[in-house]
Amino acid sequence: MPFDPAVVEAVRVNTPATLRRAATLPGRRSVKKEWQAAWLARAVSMIDLTTLSGDDTAGRVRRLCAKALHPVRADILEAIGLPGLTTGAVCVYHEMVPVAVEAVAGRIPVAAVSTGFPAGLSPFDLRLREIERSVAAGATEIDIVISRRHALTGNWAALYDETAQMRAACGDAHMKAILATGELGTLKTVMKASMVCMMAGSDFIKTSTGKESVNATIPVSLTMMRAIRAYEAASGFKVGYKPAGGVSKAKDAITYLSLLKEELGDRWLRPDLFRFGASSLLGDIERQLEHFVTGRYSVGHRHAAG
Repeated sequence: MPFDPAVVEAVRVNTPATLRRAATLPGRRSVKKEWQAAWLARAVSMIDLTTLSGDDTAGRVRRLCAKALHPVRADILEAIGLPGLTTGAVCVYHEMVPVAVEAVAGRIPVAAVSTGFPAGLSPFDLRLREIERSVAAGATEIDIVISRRHALTGNWAALYDETAQMRAACGDAHMKAILATGELGTLKTVMKASMVCMMAGSDFIKTSTGKESVNATIPVSLTMMRAIRAYEAASGFKVGYKPAGGVSKAKDAITYLSLLKEELGDRWLRPDLFRFGASSLLGDIERQLEHFVTGRYSVGHRHAAG
């Protein structure tokens, strides 16, 4: 959509009501037994299994990809009737894209974090070039980071222009715009940044880099989901959502999926419109699925790590 400052300035967020809804959601949305197993299996299919560490090696990325292709032990998947289940994608630094592309062999997407991740403060021409190089290396999804200073100073036109240029650099690759919501201050600023990034062509909006002190939260997720709903009503386009950082427990995954279903509907419960950015979440889900199958909880070392 063309940039429309009136749309941005019209944004309103009822913060007390948002916080009340977020506080009561986990206690009101609980599923058990086979329904819990079904929700957790769906969560697995929507994980961007991630490694974004300074000590990443080609060997670590290959292990991550092997785990993404076989996220849950084969005997557990057979027992629940879902052989062949994979995660939604793997997410790595640009330098590791060729290794990941070779390892997954086209079975799942490879996402690359680009544009000076995590701060997004490198020269703008270099950020665009990084996107282009990641796409050329085989990444089919690009996680970009916005310039937080534009959101914090209310320079929405600048944020729109930068995001639109990044979207153009992605070409056919899907672009996820990381807002770094823990650094934006208020839910109203989060809502405005979400709207601007969607106007500029983002295929997904994403909470965090995972490197901030505060990452994905339920109040922020509720705010961003309602921005997505408002944008679809205005434009007709469905934009995906990705909470990242801080989602590490199976019960948290179910809470997020419940909120997603209530706010945006069943269509968003698919990998093309929802992802978890996570590394440790998968391990807890696998333990819960083994408990469903066997009635016993296992220790972590019984499950292969990525």
